[in-house]
Amino acid sequence: MKKILGVTGCPTGIAHTFMAAEALKMAAKELNVEIKVETNGAIGVEDALTWDDIQQAECIIVACDKKVDMERFNGKPVIEVSVAQGIQRAKELVLEAVSGNVTVRGGSEVHHHIGAFDEKPSIGHVIYKHLMNGVSHMIPFVVAGGVLIAISFLWGIYSFDPNSEQYNPTAALLKQVGGYSMGLMVPILTAYIAQSIADRPGLIAGFVAGTIAAATGSGFLGGIIGGFLAGYTALGLVKALAGLPKQFEGLKSIFVVPLISVAFVGVIMCFLSGPVAAVNEYMMVFLSNLQNSSPILLGIVIGCMCAFDMGGPVNKAAYVTGTLLLGQGNYYFMAGVSAACITPPILIAIATTVFKNRFTKDERAAGVVNYILGFTHITEGAIPFAAKSPLKVIPILMLGSSIAAVLTYLLKIQVPAPHGGFLILALVDQPIAWVLSIFIGSGIGAVLYGFSREKLIDSEGDERHGTIS
Repeated sequence: MKKILGVTGCPTGIAHTFMAAEALKMAAKELNVEIKVETNGAIGVEDALTWDDIQQAECIIVACDKKVDMERFNGKPVIEVSVAQGIQRAKELVLEAVSGNVTVRGGSEVHHHIGAFDEKPSIGHVIYKHLMNGVSHMIPFVVAGGVLIAISFLWGIYSFDPNSEQYNPTAALLKQVGGYSMGLMVPILTAYIAQSIADRPGLIAGFVAGTIAAATGSGFLGGIIGGFLAGYTALGLVKALAGLPKQFEGLKSIFVVPLISVAFVGVIMCFLSGPVAAVNEYMMVFLSNLQNSSPILLGIVIGCMCAFDMGGPVNKAAYVTGTLLLGQGNYYFMAGVSAACITPPILIAIATTVFKNRFTKDERAAGVVNYILGFTHITEGAIPFAAKSPLKVIPILMLGSSIAAVLTYLLKIQVPAPHGGFLILALVDQPIAWVLSIFIGSGIGAVLYGFSREKLIDSEGDERHGTIS
């Protein structure tokens, strides 16, 4: 039996990571191929590939949208794709891996034919991977800090203020701790974009660039600029100094590279801070005004963004914008974002429950899991259904999410926490209205999705539509 390896990882390390791993395992089992898959999830690396695993493997499939250690695979045939392809094209990837037509990483080609997945990652995918490395490290700080701040509001919106009648020492302490966590958002984002590009040398200049961005008001936009500037500056310095004798390695890594990169990046960031802060402020004000002047338009945009790629870059753009506005005290925007993110999995769950004769047994089982995923703000549960028929399913998901988001903006619902789904209902100012908005959007979408499917031959679901991978 042929043996291959897999490595999966997505920016948040929650759903896509394990869905891709499961898809690869199922495809390998179907094709009678032995596979071991390393997952780079939110809690760290699981089923890590050993040296023996790598040496014995015929090929390694790396389906990741985050930085992983690739140097260990030098000299072995490697297929590198996005995590989405790992989910959607698992069988094709396994077939390619055992075809003998994959080029060797870091070495000369051992076969004349180049496989379909052997092309180098595009510039866009490389940039996206670096950006998402920063986002994936940033999100836990945002979630922890945002939820702590939101919990402090249970004692009153001004419970942190010693001069207010609502003042409570416990609430003030929680808000202070949450504020410290939220305050690290931009520096962490910037540092880990730079770290993805240049490893540890980039991390140093990245933290400095991020701190400057946060202190000068250039915020998220400045943090992204600083991260790429710091990363490529450090990478350029490391390459420029690669010819130095080994005796100077310590001096180079501890003194020369940090000093030059921090000085250069820091000065550039200080000069850019004013214009970038102005642009950042304009964007935030524009979005804040839009929710008052055109709540329907904003809800449609947010709904479409959140359901378009369900945890991908477009979804993350809406989510990160919501967290930034949370930091400025705007709790209306996040209500729509959260509702739009929660809707797709609940829509799928309702559809598989109500239209049982249109879904296979495996699909109905996956639909039940989507209740749990939706209730806890994990959008990715809808991906396997969307992947089977994207041109039909994704527009329905976008419609459902848009309806939910529009209703939250029209009702002026406030959600002060950046994550948690229905677990943070106690913190929502209109919890019943918020839940109803989500279920109205989900219900309308579920009806459309259910009727878009053909009836199966029997209630158990013959495999006319296949199973969820």
